[in-house]
Amino acid sequence: MFKHPVLALGFRVFFSLSGLSALVLIALWLAVYSGSISLAHYYPGNIWHAHEMLFGYTAAVIAGFLLTAVKNWTGESTITDKPLAGLALLWIAGRLAPFSANYITHEFIAFIDLLFLPCLAYALSLPILKAKYTRGLVFIGLIMMMAVANILVHVEMLNYSAQTAWLGLQLMIALVLVMILIIAGRVFPFFTERGAGVALIKKPLLDSLSIASAVIVFILMMFNVTGGLLGIAAASASIINSLRIKNWLVKEISSIPLLWVLFSGYAWIIVGFALTVLSAFSLIPATLPLHAFTMGGIGVVTIAMMARVSLGHTGRNLKASKTMVIAFFTINLAVFIRVFLPIFIPAGYATFIWLAGLLWVLAFLLFSIVYLPILTTARADGKTG
Repeated sequence: MFKHPVLALGFRVFFSLSGLSALVLIALWLAVYSGSISLAHYYPGNIWHAHEMLFGYTAAVIAGFLLTAVKNWTGESTITDKPLAGLALLWIAGRLAPFSANYITHEFIAFIDLLFLPCLAYALSLPILKAKYTRGLVFIGLIMMMAVANILVHVEMLNYSAQTAWLGLQLMIALVLVMILIIAGRVFPFFTERGAGVALIKKPLLDSLSIASAVIVFILMMFNVTGGLLGIAAASASIINSLRIKNWLVKEISSIPLLWVLFSGYAWIIVGFALTVLSAFSLIPATLPLHAFTMGGIGVVTIAMMARVSLGHTGRNLKASKTMVIAFFTINLAVFIRVFLPIFIPAGYATFIWLAGLLWVLAFLLFSIVYLPILTTARADGKTG
C-alpha cells in the first residue's frame, strides 16, 4: 500500500492534492459567495476562503516542491512511503476538520491544522542538517514563520484575541511571495537555460534588492501604512523586480509554454506592486493588488512550477501538452478578469468574481486531468522517484 508510485516522492502526492484542492475549494467558494450553499464551519466565509487557498492549496504546493527540491539540493533522501502518507493525511485532516465544527472542539480543529507546517519543517530539516546545506535553512525559517501566521489566524477563531486573523493571512501571503522570489532566482534561470538553451547572466545584487524591496512593501502593508511611503516602496519594488526579470527574458521563451507561464506568474507579482501604488492613494480597492499577488503571482507560478517539476521528475519530455497550454491561458485570463476589469467596470464586480472563479476551476480541472495519471504512475524512464 505505501509503496504506491504516488508516495515515491513528495511532489507526487502533494501536487495531486494541490490540483484537486484548487479545483474543489474555489468551486465551493463560488457556491458560498453566491448564497447557493451555507457551510456550518469553524471559519467565517471570507476567512475560510483565504485560509484554505493559502494554508491548504499553497502549503501543499510548497510541501511537494521542497520535499523534492531538497533531495536534489542535498543529495539526501526526503520522506517517502508511510511517513509521506502520514504527512499527506495530516494535510487532508486539516482541510476536513473545520467542517466538523459541530462535532469536535474548535481547539482540536486548530491543533490538527497547526501541526502540518511544523511537521513539514521537521521532515525537511533532517536532510538539510545531515548534508550541512546551510542555504536550505532559510526555507525552514520561512515555513516556521508560516506556522506563526497560521497561529495568528487560529487564535482569533478561538476567541483568544481580536483582529489577528487578517494579520496572519497578510503574513502568509508575504512569506509565500518572498519564497517565490527566492526560488525564482534559482529555478527561473535554470529552467530557461534548460528549456531555451540560452545561458543567462545572473546578477546577485539585483536578486537581493528585488527580495528586499518586496519585504519592505509587505511590512508596510502589515502595519497599515498607506499614502506616499507605501506608494514609493511599491513603485520601487515594481521597478526593481521588472529589471530583475528583464535580465532573464530571451526571445525563445515566447514559444515555450512551460517557460512563458512561469514568467507570466512573476509578471503578476510586479503588477501587484504597481497596483499597490494606486491602492496606497485609495485610487483602486486594495482587493485588486491583493488578487494580483495571490491569484496571479501565487496561483500562476504554482501551477507552472507543478507542471514543469512533474514532467522533469517523472522522466517525461519537458513539453506542455495542448491541454495544459489552454490551462495556462485560462488561469491568466482569470486573473486579468479578476484584477483589471473591476477597475474599468466597477458595476460588474460580482460577475467578474464569478467568471474568474469559473476559469480558475477550469484551469485546475485541466491540470488534474493531465497530471493525475502522471503523478500516480511510475516514472516513464523506469527510474525510482
